[in-house]
Amino acid sequence: MNEPTAASGSSGAGDPRALPHGTIILAATPIGNVGDASVRLHQALEQADVVAAEDTRRLLNLAQRMGVHLGGRLMALHEHNERERSAELIDAARQGRTVVVVSDAGTPGISDPGYRLVRAAAEAAVPVTTLPGPSAVLAALSLSGLATDRFTFEGFVSRKAGERRRQLEALAHESRTMVFLESPRRVHATVTDMAEAFGAERPAVLCRELTKTHEEVLRSDLAGLAARTAHEVLGEIVIVVAGARPPAADPATAGAAALDLAAQGLRLKEAAARVAQEAGLRPNEVYRQALELRGR
Repeated sequence: MNEPTAASGSSGAGDPRALPHGTIILAATPIGNVGDASVRLHQALEQADVVAAEDTRRLLNLAQRMGVHLGGRLMALHEHNERERSAELIDAARQGRTVVVVSDAGTPGISDPGYRLVRAAAEAAVPVTTLPGPSAVLAALSLSGLATDRFTFEGFVSRKAGERRRQLEALAHESRTMVFLESPRRVHATVTDMAEAFGAERPAVLCRELTKTHEEVLRSDLAGLAARTAHEVLGEIVIVVAGARPPAADPATAGAAALDLAAQGLRLKEAAARVAQEAGLRPNEVYRQALELRGR
């Protein structure tokens, strides 16, 4: 099948908005609302010598809704041909062309094609830059109301039930907030397995159709989300799960630590207060344990 092409339209060297030549640019596209397309994305699609898209038809549809005329050659870059196409795109950049890479939605390389290309470009010393923008992962995380200071992106878990359960069980003690992507067809099975692996009462948030007309954010625990996804669920899904709570500190161990500090010249009460703060225990509890251990 022939890929769509458009007439070349690179900007002149004197244009301050011109894209850098001989560079591969990873450009983020809207995850739902076309109004989130940046001015830079408009310019990149118009000025690029080559536009590599995960799905050329979807990009042409997006360009039409954005009111953008693609200025260069359009080619497909997806998970099945990325390894082979990377060499072609790198060669184009080496020849001084500007290559723009887009996925179906969001930022290329985040559970989308782009990773292999970036790695190959780095090995070939070809410049790579980013045109940042929408990200379903960060949008869901910020909406979740769960801790955002430390988080981990887990992407899609396995479609196979046994492997999926093993993957989730391996994450049961992960203390950081976890972000997952999932298909609407498998979301109930995945959330049910999460409730078993992480505990039914683990706080979690399901974000559906982010930035679109029917955007929905469901906040509950995993048991609640399993119940609410038992029937048909439509749209793009992001699941955000709270990290595991650290195991409760042992008061006897904390008392021993307070005695160690006291042996270094600290008053026992002050040592107990310091250890208690670090362990999440009450100072009096640690102090009593220290006295008991000292009296043995």
